[in-house]
Amino acid sequence: MFEILKAKPFELSDAQLHQVETVFASLTSREKVAQLFTLLLLGNDEHDIQLVLDNKPGGITRFFSDDLHYERELINNIIANSKVPPLFSADLEGSHQSLHFGTQVPGQLAVSAINDLNFTRDVAALSAREAKLMGVSWSFTPVVDINQAFRSSIVGSRSYGSDVQRIQAHALAHISGMQSQGVANAIKHWPGEGYDDRDQHLVTTVNPLSMGEWKATFGQLYQSAIDNGVMSVMSAHIALPAYMQARDPNCGRNAFLPASINPALNIDLLRGELGFNGVIVSDATEMAGLASWYPEPEVIIRVLEAGNDMILFSRHPKRDIDAILNAVESGRLPQTRIDEALIRVLGLKAKTGLLNTDWALPDLPIDQPCLASKSDQEYVDSFVARAPVLEKNVSNDLPLNVDKHRKVLVITTEIRHPILAEPPTFFIPQWLEEAGFNVTLYTPELEWQAGDFDAVIYLLGDESLLTKGRIFIDWAKIGGGIGNAMIRPWTEVPTIMISFGHPYHLYDAPQAPIYINAWNTTEQSQRAVFNCMLGNTPFNTESSPVDAFCDMESLRY
Repeated sequence: MFEILKAKPFELSDAQLHQVETVFASLTSREKVAQLFTLLLLGNDEHDIQLVLDNKPGGITRFFSDDLHYERELINNIIANSKVPPLFSADLEGSHQSLHFGTQVPGQLAVSAINDLNFTRDVAALSAREAKLMGVSWSFTPVVDINQAFRSSIVGSRSYGSDVQRIQAHALAHISGMQSQGVANAIKHWPGEGYDDRDQHLVTTVNPLSMGEWKATFGQLYQSAIDNGVMSVMSAHIALPAYMQARDPNCGRNAFLPASINPALNIDLLRGELGFNGVIVSDATEMAGLASWYPEPEVIIRVLEAGNDMILFSRHPKRDIDAILNAVESGRLPQTRIDEALIRVLGLKAKTGLLNTDWALPDLPIDQPCLASKSDQEYVDSFVARAPVLEKNVSNDLPLNVDKHRKVLVITTEIRHPILAEPPTFFIPQWLEEAGFNVTLYTPELEWQAGDFDAVIYLLGDESLLTKGRIFIDWAKIGGGIGNAMIRPWTEVPTIMISFGHPYHLYDAPQAPIYINAWNTTEQSQRAVFNCMLGNTPFNTESSPVDAFCDMESLRY
């Protein structure tokens, strides 16, 4: 069974193979099963940390705080208490998923808007290099979902756009950059998202494509990544009914079984037809797209039965490990299934250097405040400056001029981020004031008329991320009531609408005369838009990675 590690994508040396065999032989039955779990560490709760220390999982997904030295102390403590070093993983997707103490890099859709494959490779390598200083050797990226359903709140700004060839080119550059630094990738979300506008965190989503359509899109994307040595695939809570119904036209409910617990999609399609030999990791087991099918720990056992090698997250790891051991003892789960999964997990650890006897967290100077260098941030920012896309400009009221547009009304939504403790801030009003504009922030109590202002700017701050359900312009919330919800200032005042996330807000504002996609809510993205609005740098007018007009001609006018 160890021979699978000599094949692609592992291609281990004899010495690395010996490392795997040695560790495998040293583990008890319980330790073997524990190696198949990746646990979540989201904050600094002592109970969660103790769960990790007690259960010694094979992997840990860390959402890092902004305290560099606390994080390194925590990681070193975990390593010191582990028999086998864990695979530390992170979602290195860019934007606010960047390390807080690392170089701030753009998210995938902004990277695609920049559309420079050398930059895509460089920024992935940079993120990986800094993440390795924190012990991270596994990134749950790239996202290769397709922006087809423009209402999707989970794909949107996280993908490389809507063009398959463009997605493929950037995904391969991303994988090349990260793996050049010794960080393995988990390409996601298998078998492909973007045609369903719902969120797997809340519901099992459905890929509605025929198998011919699937092979020409997602099949091509995954096959190219496999051919180029991607180390792992994330099996998501997404159904592919065309594949199931082709095998059994009467499969009924099973047609909509999510890949995370669907042996046909993982074992037959991914491993069999596409030839993938790397690690299959489930998406988070607590997500409703999976948890709505079976109770815990039944769902955990089914994740392994479906061909996943690594189980992502568990609220009750001791109970779930016991359940798997009982399933093996009863004969439900063959020991060979556990062993095969473990061998692949250990193979990934060997490939990323974790089984080397001298592996340790790299040293950092005790007084080093962050991982980012000034030169790296400046390099990234020089490309971010090229990201904002002027999607629509029918009124030709740009650039803003302090003499012509001195009195500015700014209407904003809050920047929503379900993970960050403190929501990010819109800096543009402050920068406008510093540039000599007279800025008024809108409140529902403000009584105003067209002559009071020379320009109106909407700042919309919704990036795609979990559990939002829908992203749209909530006019009643913005306006503060039913009447204000129906006010549209652009018939009388030059008006600019800027989205710093979800790129399809024209659907809710079809007559907006000027519409800009800035892709991310980060300070760097805001600065890039600000400079473009004032005419200091040119807008991107040729490289939008999505159809901001939602295939509707009426939005263009």
